[in-house]
Amino acid sequence: QVLLVESGGGLVQAGGSLRLSCAASGRTFSTYVMGWFRQAPGKDREFVARIIWRSGNAYVSDSVKGRFTISRDTAKGTMYLEMNSLKAEDTAVYTCAIQREPGASWGSWGQGTQVTVSS
Repeated sequence: QVLLVESGGGLVQAGGSLRLSCAASGRTFSTYVMGWFRQAPGKDREFVARIIWRSGNAYVSDSVKGRFTISRDTAKGTMYLEMNSLKAEDTAVYTCAIQREPGASWGSWGQGTQVTVSS
């Protein structure tokens, strides 16, 4: 079992920056990929970015490319999402999750952290 805890959300003005963290504990050796998702009020959950835990190979969605950066610190068991040039449409609850192997379902969802961008 892997436990994920997000932090770093908050209220920021448009154009500002935030860094989210996702701390993993438990059976983290079984993690293949960690990812960030977000869900705005009244909308479906949206994939934001993912990183392959061992290699660090990273991918971000087109909607945030050039503004968001995903990274991880394997020693700390923590994944990060650096968010710059924030827009009002980035307002959402941001949640992290893992895949235990290629093609597996996302699981071990965290409780999420609220990001609110004021325009």
